[in-house]
Amino acid sequence: MSNEKKLSGPIAWMTRNHVAANLLMGIFILGGAIVGFGVKQEVFPEFVSERVNIEITYPGASPEEVEQGIILAIEDSIQGLDGVKTTLSNAFESRAQITATLLNGADASKALQDIKNAVDRIQTFPEDAERPIVSLIEARNQVLSVMVYGEQEEYRLREIAEQIRDGLLQEKGITLVTLSAARPFEIAIEIPQQQLRRYNLSLGQVSAKVRAFALELPGGGIKTKGGEILLRTQERKDYAQEYANIPIVVDPNGSVVYLKDIAIIRDQFAETDEEASYNGKRAIEIQVFRVGSETPQSVSRVANKYVKQVRSGLPQDVKLAVWNDRSEVYKDRMYLLLKNAGIGLILVLMLLGLFLDPRLAFWVTLGIPISVLGSFLFIPFTGASINMISLFAFIVTLGIIVDDAVIVGENVYEKRQQGLGFMDAAILGAKGMTLPVCFAVLTNIAAFLPLFFVPGDSGNLFKQIPAIVVSVFIVSLVESLFVLPAHLSHKDKPNVFWFVLAIPSKIFSRIMIFAANKLHAPLVRLCVRHRYTTLSVAIAILILSVSLVIGGRIPFTFMPKISSDRVTAQVQLPFGIAIEDSRKIKDILVEKAREVIANNGGEKIVRGIYAKIGSAIGGFGPGVRGGGVTGSHLVGVQVYLVTASKRDVTSQDFARQWRELTQGLPNVQTISFDSSIGNSSGAAIQVELSHRSRKILETASEELAKIVGTYDGAKDIDDGVSQGKPQINFKLRPEAASLNLTANDVAIQIRGAFFGIESLRQQRGRNEVKVMVRFPLEERQTYNTLEQMVIRTPGGIEVPLMEVVELRYDYAYTEINRRDGRRIISVTGDVDSKQGNANNIMGEIVANEIPRLQKKYQGLTYSLEGEQAAQRESLDFLKIGFIFALMAIYALLAISFASYYQPFLVMFCIPFGIIGAIWGHVFLGFGLSLISMFGLIALTGVVVNDSLVLIVAANEFRYGENLTAKESIVRASVRRLRPILLTSLTTFFGLAPMIIETSVQARFLIPMAISLGFGILFATFIVLLVLPALYIILEDILWIYRAVMRFWRYEDAYELELIAPKLAQQVYDEIHKEEEKDRREREDDGLRVE
Repeated sequence: MSNEKKLSGPIAWMTRNHVAANLLMGIFILGGAIVGFGVKQEVFPEFVSERVNIEITYPGASPEEVEQGIILAIEDSIQGLDGVKTTLSNAFESRAQITATLLNGADASKALQDIKNAVDRIQTFPEDAERPIVSLIEARNQVLSVMVYGEQEEYRLREIAEQIRDGLLQEKGITLVTLSAARPFEIAIEIPQQQLRRYNLSLGQVSAKVRAFALELPGGGIKTKGGEILLRTQERKDYAQEYANIPIVVDPNGSVVYLKDIAIIRDQFAETDEEASYNGKRAIEIQVFRVGSETPQSVSRVANKYVKQVRSGLPQDVKLAVWNDRSEVYKDRMYLLLKNAGIGLILVLMLLGLFLDPRLAFWVTLGIPISVLGSFLFIPFTGASINMISLFAFIVTLGIIVDDAVIVGENVYEKRQQGLGFMDAAILGAKGMTLPVCFAVLTNIAAFLPLFFVPGDSGNLFKQIPAIVVSVFIVSLVESLFVLPAHLSHKDKPNVFWFVLAIPSKIFSRIMIFAANKLHAPLVRLCVRHRYTTLSVAIAILILSVSLVIGGRIPFTFMPKISSDRVTAQVQLPFGIAIEDSRKIKDILVEKAREVIANNGGEKIVRGIYAKIGSAIGGFGPGVRGGGVTGSHLVGVQVYLVTASKRDVTSQDFARQWRELTQGLPNVQTISFDSSIGNSSGAAIQVELSHRSRKILETASEELAKIVGTYDGAKDIDDGVSQGKPQINFKLRPEAASLNLTANDVAIQIRGAFFGIESLRQQRGRNEVKVMVRFPLEERQTYNTLEQMVIRTPGGIEVPLMEVVELRYDYAYTEINRRDGRRIISVTGDVDSKQGNANNIMGEIVANEIPRLQKKYQGLTYSLEGEQAAQRESLDFLKIGFIFALMAIYALLAISFASYYQPFLVMFCIPFGIIGAIWGHVFLGFGLSLISMFGLIALTGVVVNDSLVLIVAANEFRYGENLTAKESIVRASVRRLRPILLTSLTTFFGLAPMIIETSVQARFLIPMAISLGFGILFATFIVLLVLPALYIILEDILWIYRAVMRFWRYEDAYELELIAPKLAQQVYDEIHKEEEKDRREREDDGLRVE
């Protein structure tokens, strides 16, 4: 190829046209910065889960009634719909919840509509059941909570909380605010049975009167010549006192009995066993969310400013506190990651300055911020945002994106050393590396593609990584080929600053030449000479390392937990327990928490203590959470600690001490402590058992829970069995039929008396208010009322309830759970990672305990759910994705090498990267996790890059300079020593700050950095020493193949007999020649590089 042709083309044009190159750089920097400011910011990515939730309220119904009346009908309707994978149904008291998990890749919008249509077609729902709510489950981004607390009446505190909620919604920058731990409003109309009998009334009749008189209805309009006049009946009643004068009974003589004459009418809260307190005082929680382009910082800033403004206008005994401000978490995590990214960038620059000319190193390093900023031009199209996961993805790319620039820059540097001018060296150096750089970037992209296929909520989170990485790699490739050469073509005037700065690189350059000639070259020759021994040793180390994982010496967990500033204790008491007993347990938990606080620095380490009765305290983390059972049996206490840097005790140690102080609490069925930002996949231990017999199922669950509790590290075990509330079942006597009484007549009157009849439901401001008609609370609190209750027959005759029904005593289920149409009970638990491993525990249980239980209880089936199911599904999809990635990498390498065989050399090196990853985890005390697997996948691309550069150089020496295979691979190993070391070391040092980060907040992402960082270090030795041996082994195989093919050409036996000695002699001569050459090489001083 002529020199003129070599110095032409797009790369040469961009190298000479500095204006075009700088404009392209400006587009990446300025355009990326402008677009970047508009990219959504959040702690964790917001996503729509691949699950459809169906929720129906059935007021007053038991879980069994909910199952029979609602869940069975819905399951039959949606099972088998296109896109539905599994169904999980939960029947609670007064509520049904069905979650349909969709198949991976299913159209969520279409599946949602299909499910909604199927549910709408059901005509058999109970009459009192409310309208089904069908929706896709979404992860909502709460930013903070405002606690309104003080010594006030509940009604007054609610009024203040609503004023603050309305005020927050008026602030620019806040869109969504909700109340939590606040009972709904209700208008209670309570009529004693004596009054009903006195006026010959039923609750149903009173309810109908209320409904008829409390009405607001448009009546059309009168179209006069002057315009239309609207007509409207306005008898709407919003508050209790407005219902007082509703006429209930009107005598023929004109006397009227009003509602106030027979009933107690009052505004109150719904009779739910739910209450909350903050620092020992009654509290209502106001939750503030981030919506759309709002950022955690902007929402927090506006909310905190508003809280400061309104504090002074509140009553003295009412206070406000900002609780669990996620913007602080965001700020801390972002600072942590940006700090490590900055340190990594400095280390990479120093390393490049040591290996290359300082000015060249500066321009190479400049490619990192250009690539990162330029990637923001593409990130909006990927759906990614700025969050904890995506920022870590930028750190992962920190050392990798510089690889292509290093390869180009190092080649330009080499051309300069050969005496070429700066312009020619820049053009020829860039063009000479175009093919390797392009294929290196493409293989890197292919290596990250499997992360796109991780299913479930974990997949939705970690899709951010490949989205960011691919965007950065594309910009990096363009920058290294079209911007970097233009910068390297400048020949700056020498000055003292650059001269002094270049002294270390000149010294190190001489050291590298000496090391390459006197140390590395002989070592490569030795490995090539003893190639089979070299390969055997490498395989033996690989087997040893993998055996540590298979043997359980290195634990594997699904997802590492993120340390939280909140420590939560959740207690489950007997179902239906009196709320007074629940308050006692809550007080004990708070007291013991304060003891732990006092023992670890006092009040300065805590921001507040939040306690809640009636429902579980929600978690915070990457994923979605649904509601569950409610009632006085649930007690939760949450301690909000200051940030980790301001206290000596970790949240895990705080939880452990708190747990130790609360052993043996009365009436406690289960108690759990959580100090991490949880994983939404479920419990670490979760075994779902199923059997046709409920009794056998409960017995097996209790037995399995006891077995799980015997394993080291197992904690917070829940057998899933609860006795439930006592229940009285009514069955009609034969006498009822003679009175023309039906089961419906009796059931409606009993329900109206004790649960109530909903007369109206209307909106009052932002609140939905029910108007309920029933017996007074005093009558509903005694069994005597039931015994003395009178039933009205259709003919108006009164008859004692006990004369028309039989009573049967039983217990109601607390909840009924079903999966894919089968009743299940889940045995759940957590594992202390310092004492045990969930995978090891579950492995032993499945291998030993489950078969024994199945033999003991015939017909018992099981499935592993929670973390185990998510782990299984994620790893299965990662395997499939990794196989496709390997196929893509093979195709790219085959095209690059123009060979079907040489790609196997490169791909054979990929498994050896796991050695460094495993031992890195061992040395730093980390266990393997799914995050570690992501690092190994990313490592694949880097290993391929180094191998690609080496093999391309060997082929150039072999076919361009007619050298032997051995000479070519040795020379290539020496020639590419510097770029291979540079690409590996820049990757490692870019990740080093994250690897050695001591903050507990970083432990979630460190495993991926360890896998990639330590993996590439060991893989470098594989590429530099084992790959040359593999290169010659492949030649041996091909040589034997060719020799065998020669034999096959001779079909005649006599001819074969004549030619065999010649071929044997040829083989002998070839071997002798190789041995003689090896002997001469041992005497040689080694290769020299210019």
